[in-house]
Amino acid sequence: MAKTKTSFFCQNCGYESAKWLGKCPSCQEWNSFVEEVKVKESTSRQIWQEAGAKSLPVQLDAVDGTHIMRLATHDNELDRVLGGGIVPGSLVLIGGEPGIGKSTLMLQLSMNAGRKTLYVSGEESEQQIKLRADRISSEAKDNTWVLSETDLDLIFQHAKTVKPELIIIDSIQTLTSKSLESVAGSVGQVRHCAGELLKYAKQTHVPVFLVGHIIKDGSLAGPKVLEHMVDTVLQFEGDARLLYRLLRTTKNRFGSTAELGIYEMTGKGLRIVDNPSEILITQRDTPVSGVSIGATIEGNRSLMIEIQALVSAAAYGTPQRTSTGFDGKRLNMLLAVLEKRTGLKLATQDVFVNMAGGIRVEDPAIDLAVCVAVLSSLHDISVSDKLCFAAEVGLGGELRAVNRIESRISEADKLGFSTIYISKYNKKPEQENRSIEVKEFGLLPEIFGDLFS
Repeated sequence: MAKTKTSFFCQNCGYESAKWLGKCPSCQEWNSFVEEVKVKESTSRQIWQEAGAKSLPVQLDAVDGTHIMRLATHDNELDRVLGGGIVPGSLVLIGGEPGIGKSTLMLQLSMNAGRKTLYVSGEESEQQIKLRADRISSEAKDNTWVLSETDLDLIFQHAKTVKPELIIIDSIQTLTSKSLESVAGSVGQVRHCAGELLKYAKQTHVPVFLVGHIIKDGSLAGPKVLEHMVDTVLQFEGDARLLYRLLRTTKNRFGSTAELGIYEMTGKGLRIVDNPSEILITQRDTPVSGVSIGATIEGNRSLMIEIQALVSAAAYGTPQRTSTGFDGKRLNMLLAVLEKRTGLKLATQDVFVNMAGGIRVEDPAIDLAVCVAVLSSLHDISVSDKLCFAAEVGLGGELRAVNRIESRISEADKLGFSTIYISKYNKKPEQENRSIEVKEFGLLPEIFGDLFS
């Protein structure tokens, strides 16, 4: 039997110490250390390492990278967020709140990937997985192998027998290894199991997906070092009471972190939303004041998003400035610009700004749309729903140029908008066969004069 010893680990960042500490020297968190029993040597790797090659140093010029091709998942949104597909041998961590649809997304991936997949669940039995799979799809699932197991050593044994091309672990917090005596979900178990799965993925070139839980503060459960170990971290967001889900990338060694995937939760699983603007723009029979449409960019995708603003007299001495899905400090800056450069009296007004659809936008190109929505609500004058805006607002009230203006104009034209307002300092857009009118201005008051004159 291997000799055991105890160490103390920070539950927040995974920092290891030989003794208990009140404050973590790495993340400065208080009372986060727990004692874990660990073993010097691991036996789980011996099960699959026989087939793996020994690690030897190789000259970089001698490494053949031409054969590495991404694996398509037949899910356009997931492929986009991953950067074009799954990289062989990668370790992907997907996190989200309970009930948001992580297991459903992974089960759909296992059934639709078109390659042999081992779906390991530590939370459901094979019968429960079968019931959910039948609800999602009635087609044959010959390429999907399911396993209800939490022992990491047994999982490696079954993987050696099945020889899958893709492994999904649901969830990493339920796995345990005989090398450690601590309970499932502890810092030591999570870090050790993730490390063994990482070595397995790199040596066998089999991609592995890990499902992770979210704790109260919105971060992934387990040590922070888990996010540093994996190649890609995906965040599955959304309100469990609403239909739409957002898939974001917070880390990606093989692609961009600015991509966004959108799904709709239905009775038959997650449906890909091909046109995201359909959920970000509300269809109304009558015009409403305080609403404008902004053209934004998420990764390589152009989106039209609805900005809602409400301006009302402050009931108390200090007016409120509240924003949902938009940076509060930037809102305060835009309100100051409106007061200084256009003469609007907002010092005694409560201002509320909301990005419709539950999306968070950091693109400065929606500054103009926010300003138009605030002015519309202040004077209770509606703006046509056939108009959209794409310009950054500077401190001098000038309209600054934004990137990829052609993509924004094309998206607005495709969705049937009649006019788009942009900065005159943008590179002149090419005259193509489109029906949308492009209006160019240099200052914020000029646009207000054109809209509300």
